[in-house]
Amino acid sequence: MTDLHLPPWRRPPRDHFPGVPAWSMPVSVVPQEPFEVSPLGGHLTQDWAWGGADGSGVRVCVLDSGVDAGHPLVGGLDRAMDVVRAEDGTLAVTPTEPGDTAGHGTACASVIRSIAPGAALTSVRVLSGGRHGSGAALLAGLTWAIEEGYDVINMSLSTTKTEFCDALRDLADSAYFRRCVIVASAHNMPVRSYPWPFASVISVASHDRPDPMTYYYNPSPPVEFYARGVRVPVAGPGGRHLLSTGNSFATPHIAGICALILSKHRSLTPFQLKSVLYLAAENVAVPDGGARVD
Repeated sequence: MTDLHLPPWRRPPRDHFPGVPAWSMPVSVVPQEPFEVSPLGGHLTQDWAWGGADGSGVRVCVLDSGVDAGHPLVGGLDRAMDVVRAEDGTLAVTPTEPGDTAGHGTACASVIRSIAPGAALTSVRVLSGGRHGSGAALLAGLTWAIEEGYDVINMSLSTTKTEFCDALRDLADSAYFRRCVIVASAHNMPVRSYPWPFASVISVASHDRPDPMTYYYNPSPPVEFYARGVRVPVAGPGGRHLLSTGNSFATPHIAGICALILSKHRSLTPFQLKSVLYLAAENVAVPDGGARVD
């Protein structure tokens, strides 16, 4: 049996396409492949999922390089935290002045704000001196966010270091059972990194459509959803506006949509939220509710 005779979720990963980050899909070039969908709810539409919601009442934590709270596309922060090394050598998460020397976290926060303007944003700086940081700082920041009970944790970053894999998986599982939804970016290169491949997180890569609310379910592993990630309008340094490309900027679109859904349906568990995302995806949902069946 050839790979094409297998369902998408049984095949090897797709080839990587030029012009988009790794693990992503150029929707304008690659035709949508039909796949069977099991209808789980006859009333679920995108309007039911997030219609009329603005993210109010939902707390979103951005683990990144920090956030410039004064940028007009960010519109302020609820809290700003930093991972620092204490005198005894241990890492601690402490309050800090909002700021972002790299601009990456600010860009991601601006996307979330554009999708869910009512959400309360917190910045945790786990990347220092640019867009790189230690695995220990990442673990410390993620642990803090989970213990603080954030509804959505945006991780537009990952690590390729396998020595942190088990600890990240344990934290991802802990978040899952504490109803903290981790939305994690796939790597921009075709390499293995963590935590985005874990089943307990929501993994995101890019598509090349311009609509910020259009996203797709991916039936072919390892990424679960595609969101806008090519030429995305984001906050830039010094109050500027930029167009940026990368899975990092697709991820906060899904994080923002998760905030919208949770602000309207506060009791959803992480697996229920992922099911709503699936049923409301552009290539699954039908206008009158339920799911498309081929």
